[in-house]
Amino acid sequence: MPVPLAPYPTPPVSYSLPPPANGAQSQLVCSGCRNLLLYPVGATSVCCAVCNAVTTVPPPGTEMAQLVCGGCHTLLMYIRGATSVQCSCCHTVNLAMEANQVAHVNCGNCRMLLMYQYGARSVKCAVCNFVTSVGVSFTKYN
Repeated sequence: MPVPLAPYPTPPVSYSLPPPANGAQSQLVCSGCRNLLLYPVGATSVCCAVCNAVTTVPPPGTEMAQLVCGGCHTLLMYIRGATSVQCSCCHTVNLAMEANQVAHVNCGNCRMLLMYQYGARSVKCAVCNFVTSVGVSFTKYN
C-alpha cells in the first residue's frame, strides 16, 4: 500500500507501513506534480499528498541519473542506462546520454556552453540559433 507523504514538512502522519526503526528515508520526484517526496526506506510506492499520484519506488540499488527536459526545462530523474526519457510534463522525448557519449563547446556567437553528441559536425545554439562547427581541426601551414 502506498505511503501518503507531502513534499514539505508536515505534522507526523500515520504510515500504512511501519517506518524503519532507524528512521532512514529516501526521496523521489512525484510522477504527477513533480514535487520532491520523502519516503521511508523499504516502501514500494509513494502516494503524493498534494496530487494523490502514486509513484513507484525504484528497486534498492538502482542507480538514478538526472537531465533537464529540452522542451520545458523540468528536471527529470531516470534509471541510469536509459537511452531516452519522456517528460511527464510536456511529453518531449529527451535523449539520455552517458557522460562519455557527449562533448562540450562554446557557441561561436554568444559563448553559451553547448553539449553535443560525439561525432556531430555542428551544434545549433538554443539561445541565439548560431550553428557552431565542431570536430573539425584546421592545420595552419606557413
